[in-house]
Amino acid sequence: MDINQQKATSQEGSRAPERAERLRKLEELRRLEVEPYPFSYPVDSPASQVLAEAEKLIASGQVRSLAGRIVAIRSHGKSCFFHLLDGTGRIQAYIRQDVVGDRAYQIFGLMDIGDFVGIKGPVFRTRTGEVTIEVREAVLLAKSLLPLPEKYHGLQNQDLRYRKRYLDLIANPQVRQLFVRRTEFVKAMRRFLDGRGFLEVETPVLEHIPGGADAQPFITHHNTLDIDLYLRISLELHLKRLIVGGYEKVYEMGRVFRNEGMSPQHLQEFTLMECYQAYADYRMMMSLVEEMYCHILDQVFGSLRIEYQGIALDFTPPWPRYDYRELMLSRAGVDLDRHPTLESLLPVLKERGIEPDPRLGRGRLIDQLYKKLVRPTLIQPCFLIDHPVDVSPLAKRHPDRPNYVQRFQPMFAGAEVGNGFSELNDPLDQRARFEEQARLRERGDAEAQMYDRDFVEALEHGMPPCGGFGVGIDRFFAIASNAESVREVVFFPTMKPETTNS
Repeated sequence: MDINQQKATSQEGSRAPERAERLRKLEELRRLEVEPYPFSYPVDSPASQVLAEAEKLIASGQVRSLAGRIVAIRSHGKSCFFHLLDGTGRIQAYIRQDVVGDRAYQIFGLMDIGDFVGIKGPVFRTRTGEVTIEVREAVLLAKSLLPLPEKYHGLQNQDLRYRKRYLDLIANPQVRQLFVRRTEFVKAMRRFLDGRGFLEVETPVLEHIPGGADAQPFITHHNTLDIDLYLRISLELHLKRLIVGGYEKVYEMGRVFRNEGMSPQHLQEFTLMECYQAYADYRMMMSLVEEMYCHILDQVFGSLRIEYQGIALDFTPPWPRYDYRELMLSRAGVDLDRHPTLESLLPVLKERGIEPDPRLGRGRLIDQLYKKLVRPTLIQPCFLIDHPVDVSPLAKRHPDRPNYVQRFQPMFAGAEVGNGFSELNDPLDQRARFEEQARLRERGDAEAQMYDRDFVEALEHGMPPCGGFGVGIDRFFAIASNAESVREVVFFPTMKPETTNS
């Protein structure tokens, strides 16, 4: 049993007496013919509205109806102060036995921190000036059988926060606000694309051939058709089929799945946005992306200067453009043109402390060099451009440099925060690159792309010049919101299941 499992078992044991006491109260409520789980309650004002309009409500004596979770109780014999938390905030309430009556006060006495309750009454200020609801009616809406984490004083255990996010949201208001901001972040991206004429679409999650990225897929089985299918690793190839079909600007926000390692910047299930524009090249897409990122940051965070893990990032455009080959030469000391083959690159990696896998292709070895020696140095927002063709099987070749492609990646905080290129629309070149990827898979590269014959056939029907771009929303938002890990900005990150067996 690991330490987190031990903590879980310990917590269950420590909660048992309180759960038993709450079950006793539940039975008592039912004996008093109180329904502990009613169907609804008429609410006319959220807590934030009552607080904002307090002076008007106090002057007029208007009665307000609210509902939420009890998060604090201070009993004074025949009266009681308590705090109610709804989706907009927290407000104090005051209940007196001589106002609501003996039976109603007895029923309230069977309520606990964590219970949901509906209340109705006028608004007043206490002697300390706190806006308070004077309760004339209190209705139990849901009896909680387990106590809130640490008596609502906060939830700090990281494993528990991710595993039981609902407790994290109750105990840590800043976490709840973080996810509200994430929604605003996604909305800002959507509004930007909608405003520039992009059509939002949906494409399949289950695919016969997973494509559009170098990643190992998850496999599932379709019982009715009796076939194995893959969870998509990208949105790319279906969206480009739509460009073939005549749409000129499309985008999708959807979940993708990659059966690979986890890290503070990687999840196996994450949200990806991809967009494609006919008649555009990678430079046009770079301009679009720079404008979109700045728009989102300004709309959601109110600034183009943000702090990430103690580093000040300045997104003020224009961002510098760095050539891939030149950066590898200046920061890793490797001239890719002088190492045109797999065999010539192997000793270069060994000299730099990287143990290469000879089964992998030249592109994967280049990627290993780049990730260790170049990527960590790219802190301020910039574009990395013109990658080797070996690492870009779906991008169009550079007209002046046939061993390189028209590709770009927005980079900041030492991370890749997007990927785009002039899309390859030459079906014969695409076929040849898929064939090379297939050879790499046969040699043992599990992340090499599969040969998608249907996609090549779609290209043979003709796809116009096209620019494309994709970004992992979780990673982008995690950096923008100064989160230590992408797990912080995903409601329910995948975790190992809890076990209680030793």
